[in-house]
Amino acid sequence: MKKIFLLGFFLILLSISVDVEAQCSMCKAVLESNMQNGEQSVGKGVNSGIVYIMFVPYLLLGAVGFFMYKHHVKTNK
Repeated sequence: MKKIFLLGFFLILLSISVDVEAQCSMCKAVLESNMQNGEQSVGKGVNSGIVYIMFVPYLLLGAVGFFMYKHHVKTNK
């Protein structure tokens, strides 16, 4: 029963989405000044950098999880 409750809870959590816009004040100031000057490429570069910074921790967490799973399978054999 507890597993079904946890599964339902996580499915509900995954189905809820909230749109947010967050930037540090320096990034926002640079982007606003560049937008006023008519430069669009700087904003795309900052957004790409944000995605890169966001992706690295998930990649590391996935690698650690993979190795923990391999170790768990190996010790149970």
